[in-house]
Amino acid sequence: MAEKVAKVGVKKESGYLYFVDKHGDVSRAQMARGGGQKGKAKAEKVAKAGVKKESGYLYFVDKHGDVSRAQMARGRK
Repeated sequence: MAEKVAKVGVKKESGYLYFVDKHGDVSRAQMARGGGQKGKAKAEKVAKAGVKKESGYLYFVDKHGDVSRAQMARGRK
């Protein structure tokens, strides 16, 4: 179950991969099959969220364009 961390409200465009970068902001990169360049895609910052990441959680941009997190299924007994 995921919990919402920050309300950002990013409008997603097709052909781009949206993610939470190492600074805790929402960024996007053009997908390899998005009809574009070969090689490494340049990431561009879309919105400033300033999320502080904790270890053991996976941070992602949900379908509403907000930053959410889910607990990783690793190392549990």
